[in-house]
Amino acid sequence: MAVDAARDGTAGAPGSAGPAGTRAAGTAAGTGTAAGGHASGCACPGCPHGAREALRRARADFAARRDELAAGSTVPAALAHSPGASRQWVSDELTQAAQAVAERVRAVDDLRLRSLWRRTALAVWCAVALLAAVQAVTAALGPGWTAARTAGLAAALAAALCLTAAARLHRSHGGVLAPVTGEDNRLSTSRAVAAAWVLLVCYAVLVLAVEPAVASGAEDRRGLPAGLDLRHGAGLLTVLALSCAVAVVVRRTVLLRVRAQRLQKVRADRPRAADLLTDDGGRGSFTDVQYVLVNAVVLVMAAVRLARRPGELPELPWAAVLLAAVSAVTYLAGKYAEGGRPVVMSVVRAREAGDLDAPIRTGDDIEIRGSGFVPPGAEAPDRLARTTVRIGPVHVHVPLVPVAGGFVNPSDTVLVVPVPVDVEPGRVEVQVVTAAGAETNRYAIDVVD
Repeated sequence: MAVDAARDGTAGAPGSAGPAGTRAAGTAAGTGTAAGGHASGCACPGCPHGAREALRRARADFAARRDELAAGSTVPAALAHSPGASRQWVSDELTQAAQAVAERVRAVDDLRLRSLWRRTALAVWCAVALLAAVQAVTAALGPGWTAARTAGLAAALAAALCLTAAARLHRSHGGVLAPVTGEDNRLSTSRAVAAAWVLLVCYAVLVLAVEPAVASGAEDRRGLPAGLDLRHGAGLLTVLALSCAVAVVVRRTVLLRVRAQRLQKVRADRPRAADLLTDDGGRGSFTDVQYVLVNAVVLVMAAVRLARRPGELPELPWAAVLLAAVSAVTYLAGKYAEGGRPVVMSVVRAREAGDLDAPIRTGDDIEIRGSGFVPPGAEAPDRLARTTVRIGPVHVHVPLVPVAGGFVNPSDTVLVVPVPVDVEPGRVEVQVVTAAGAETNRYAIDVVD
């Protein structure tokens, strides 16, 4: 009640609305003076420049507001006498501000994703142009233009047309990147590697299919069956089958582990290139890096062999195939071992300086110690605010406690929440629900009158 009354009463309070109101007025003035200029803030509907400028201002306002509340300079006087009420008021203010920032982020990412298909299609055609330039240079330095060069360029044009059509079809999901984007809106390492091998094999088959059509001699037209001989492409097809199997197995494994709450997954704002080499928290992943690196090396080897002998499938040495298999097994083992269910290890009564030791009573703060309370990728304020603690039948949202530059509560190993007055005295169970929806084990505590 005191928090609600204070929130309603601070609308006209000079201390509470001064800094935020000044910033808002300055932002509005700046937008008004720069109307019509994209660099200073555009109000056009769906304009990416205006959306990015609005996001930048929202983040700056949130950071300033967080630091002000961390210093305690804008807490209403009616709540200053109650640490619990003031902390709840601060948490509510930051939660609302964080949700406003999250809306701006979603708007910017949606606009960026819808325009990404053009950039991916442009990258495909730039690759075709690069291939044509390389072929022209090598033809000038070598024996001249051959039927194999014509077949390679025609196959590249056909593949580029197919990829452009796919990008257009999936333009609202990232264009060419749509098939390699996972359900968590991150680029999937296993799908990207499998897609690279599929593209190489399809391109090699297209070259073999086009070359007899542009060849001049009858013997060259009869060379297609020999080029598809299994003794040439056994290693290549083995690596292709292995990478595709890894992509399917990893997707199934992640899905089952998330449903069993043995792995926490939080949806990302947008796919990034760094997702191929990092975990969900943005930290470098050894298993992902080695899988991408090894397959990139073997893929380059196959591409070089295809360039040297375009009339047959690239013949990969079995040592390279074995290297790719070892990398795939390591990647799969890492997927099985990563993550884990959040765990509550202990619950103690939080004691401030000068406070006496006592049992847990309603109104006291409790400190929940454990691990996995903040899933990887859930460090944003709006997601931290979704962390909830179930104390008996009562659900308590973990308050956001700001400090300069960040938050001290909630954290990955410690949560501090008050025991509501609605909790009946006696033995009750404490359970944490993370932002990913995963539940911890139940931990029993005694609440006394």
